[in-house]
Amino acid sequence: MQRMDPVNRKVTYRLYPSSKQEAVMLETLRLHQRLYNVALEQRRSAWQRVQKGVGFADQCRQLTELRAAFPEYAALNAQSCQVTLKRLDLAFAAFFRRVKCGDEPGYPRFKALDRFSGWGYKTHGDGWTLLPGKAMQHGQIRLSGIGKVRMRGKARTEGEPVTCEIMRKNGKWYASVTVECSPVRQCGDRAAGFDWGVETFATVAYDDGAVEMMENPRHLKRSADVLAVAQQALSRKQGPPMRRVPSNRWRKAKARVSRIQEKIACQRRDFLHQTSARIISDVALLAGEELAIKNMTASARGTIEEPGRNVAQKAGLNRSILDTAPAMWHSMLSYKAEEAGAMYLESPTRELKPTQRCHACWNVERKSLSDRVHHGSNCGTVCGRDENSSKVNLRWAIAHTGWEPARHLETAPAVSGCETPAIARSL
Repeated sequence: MQRMDPVNRKVTYRLYPSSKQEAVMLETLRLHQRLYNVALEQRRSAWQRVQKGVGFADQCRQLTELRAAFPEYAALNAQSCQVTLKRLDLAFAAFFRRVKCGDEPGYPRFKALDRFSGWGYKTHGDGWTLLPGKAMQHGQIRLSGIGKVRMRGKARTEGEPVTCEIMRKNGKWYASVTVECSPVRQCGDRAAGFDWGVETFATVAYDDGAVEMMENPRHLKRSADVLAVAQQALSRKQGPPMRRVPSNRWRKAKARVSRIQEKIACQRRDFLHQTSARIISDVALLAGEELAIKNMTASARGTIEEPGRNVAQKAGLNRSILDTAPAMWHSMLSYKAEEAGAMYLESPTRELKPTQRCHACWNVERKSLSDRVHHGSNCGTVCGRDENSSKVNLRWAIAHTGWEPARHLETAPAVSGCETPAIARSL
């Protein structure tokens, strides 16, 4: 168990405003949405007409004039308006970064009200005050111009509120509070390597010889039929772009689709949190492999000469990969290991080749994706493909960190005579 230096962590509370408070919150959301769109139009027009860039500081200075001319904006918290302008500035910064890197630029877009997530506050006590109950569980939040709003939720670790974002998702209101705290977690005393996958979510090999296989819950696939019916019902209703003002039936059908998608996302996130916390509580050293998720989920359309079944299969594989949320999974393992004082490493996939390398004799033998069983031609080792990869990651981590291996690994061929130390030195 390790107590960290203060770090920032997010706590999300569900808000329960009264009908009058919700009306004011909706109007506040509309004002911030309009401010965002107007600021975007100003930047775009200034460049198109006079080839002049308008920055965040310029728009903050003009915000004072805007608040003086329009009473509705004068009623808003000044810092929250600056947060909205900063959000636009970050969108342009990401746009220029993508242009510089040669990626698809993705110019910042105007936001419709239902695509505008919410607004934020910079400093606790300026426009918002958190009034939680014992152990930061439930309580109220005071918002400027709105009043005290009931909330439900709990922080894993108590701390000092720093910033806040008010969000609206699927007709529900949330407060995402950044808290400065010192998280405490318990770690184990074992070393482990794991291999992430789709057929099996994760295969974990421990230094005492134990191997654990975690089934892929396939949250999206389990709800695919219900989601498909809801999406078909939505497509039959009259909404954009056929009607500028969508029908009430279209709104209800869209809300149903959103609820199903929200439930899938919550199930996925809950599974990842519980699984990652359980693994970290059992190990002191954990090793996975680097994943190029963007390349793994690239579209096959336009790259396959005969479109049809292969393109459809790749699209299905991409959905299965994204359903496991590999980036979120690795991120959770990383920060939870840091909180617990455990070591989390990612092996260099291109150099180490965990899938192709034998964990026993360390030779590299090519395997196709359809080969699910590993056969070591030199040493005669036979095991599952994922089990072999997890053990390769484990041996690499032991050599990379100098970890004292368990007794059964001491009889394995010495790692010092293979490529691992060279790989370790190059990192």
